[in-house]
Amino acid sequence: MIQKGCIDIPNTSKKIMKKKDEPHRNNLRNYLENWRNTFFILVGIIFIGFFLRIFRLTFLPVFGDEAIYIRWAQVMRAEPTLRFLPLSDGKQPLFMWMVIPFLKIISNPLFAGRLVSLLTGLGTLTGTFILTYLLFENKKQALISSFLYAISPFSLFFDRLALVDSMLSFFGIWALIFAIITVKKIRLDSAMLAGFSLGGALLTKSPAIFFTALMPSILVFHNWPKRWKERFNRLSILIFLFTFTYLIALGMYNILKLGPNFHMIALRNKDYVYPLSHLFKTPFDPFIPFLDRTLEYFWLLGPAVLVLLILIGIFNGFRKRKKETFILLAWGFIPILAVAEFSKTMTARYVFFTIPYLFVLASLSLSVNLFHLPGGRSESGMDLQLRVLLKLALVIFVIHSLFLDIQLLIRPEAVNLPRSERSGYLEEWTSGTGIKEVADLIRDEYAREPEKKIVVGTEGYFGTLPDGLQIYLNDLPEITVIGTGLDFKKIPKSLIESKRLGNKTYFVVNSSRLRTDSEKLGLKTVSVYPKAIRPDGERETLYFFEIVDKSLELN
Repeated sequence: MIQKGCIDIPNTSKKIMKKKDEPHRNNLRNYLENWRNTFFILVGIIFIGFFLRIFRLTFLPVFGDEAIYIRWAQVMRAEPTLRFLPLSDGKQPLFMWMVIPFLKIISNPLFAGRLVSLLTGLGTLTGTFILTYLLFENKKQALISSFLYAISPFSLFFDRLALVDSMLSFFGIWALIFAIITVKKIRLDSAMLAGFSLGGALLTKSPAIFFTALMPSILVFHNWPKRWKERFNRLSILIFLFTFTYLIALGMYNILKLGPNFHMIALRNKDYVYPLSHLFKTPFDPFIPFLDRTLEYFWLLGPAVLVLLILIGIFNGFRKRKKETFILLAWGFIPILAVAEFSKTMTARYVFFTIPYLFVLASLSLSVNLFHLPGGRSESGMDLQLRVLLKLALVIFVIHSLFLDIQLLIRPEAVNLPRSERSGYLEEWTSGTGIKEVADLIRDEYAREPEKKIVVGTEGYFGTLPDGLQIYLNDLPEITVIGTGLDFKKIPKSLIESKRLGNKTYFVVNSSRLRTDSEKLGLKTVSVYPKAIRPDGERETLYFFEIVDKSLELN
């Protein structure tokens, strides 16, 4: 066709480009189709995990360490010059830094602190899926491992507490994910992301040293060339990449040196960890008892079937995927063995950061053909029976886990928790049973007489009391909460003087700290909050007393 002396040639280049783009579009369409069902199932698993963790999030009373961490976050928010306050007790501050923004938008401080752990727990859940798929390229197995994490009472319990352990687990699994990508793909960006994840772990809690030490084990995943010269060149590249990882992590950790008490981390670690010489002096004490206690944690909180699934998963993994199983064993069991050998005390949260790797191992027993016969031969009757038994084990795990989950959400004192966890979170002075109720009563009193100064004395100087009360009364500067010591045979002098000055004065104390009859001291009982029953049938009780005129006469 001729127009104005020019030949109008059809634009064939666009058609050619469209033809070239069609394979890419088809590939993307096929990719989305292939992952659509998996994506929706994963979203459903994440929703289940979120619901189990958000439901009645503050129902369990505040725990001693929770009270300390949230109180630190409140102080750090109010006074920017104290942003490294946790270093005074040898604790890394990243968790508290993350709590500060939530305190600005959420009025309930306990909910704000626990929400941080909830979110990092969901991050760990997602990381469990990605790690499983990255190792085994099996979507079904990845969904199973993430589902196991989502409903396990072990993960549910600690993802609902304002403690640093959920965040440590989150950074650990993502450091491993990015490190594996770095080794498999030779990518600088993933090496840097591994460094940021590792640095986040180091800023969260000292056991992040395990992630730092285990990072070189990822080199087993690299597809090494056969020629030595090429191997050396490839190793040099990987060392270069992981140099970035460690430099970023070390740079982040050295931020703590800006605080005045950086040295306290090493000093406080000595209070919890034996020196290396312990290995040569008494290697089996407390190694054996602590290993036994760790097994109890997984048996009661796993719950029990998880132990069986892990063992079968290890057996199956070594038959089919040795490298991947080796890494999961290293990241899952080496820290447990080290903690059992060198830790001076043992609780479930000390090994909590290892459970994602153990869930991946457990998924190995359910997602692949455990008794697959070579050469395409058919399965025997025993193979089919064992496969049915494994599916039955998964059903038992789900039913048992959900039963315990419902108890944790509705009646936690009825759960068969490990002794150390039940004691610490429900029975003893570290349990904050009644603290929120006491704070509400004090608020009501303040609302009735806002012009009157209120002084509240508590046992101890930090911890469950008085920090537990301070986090709830932080927004009322007219109310003063002070620690007054331990083991009371008489009313502390500071509270007597406060009453004589005309202040409304209260005393909050656990029954085990009060060494005399409250009536002999002239204390008026405002309210009483019994805690969970101990194995011996007795129970700790939180007392809320008012200092009245009779108290002045008798003291």
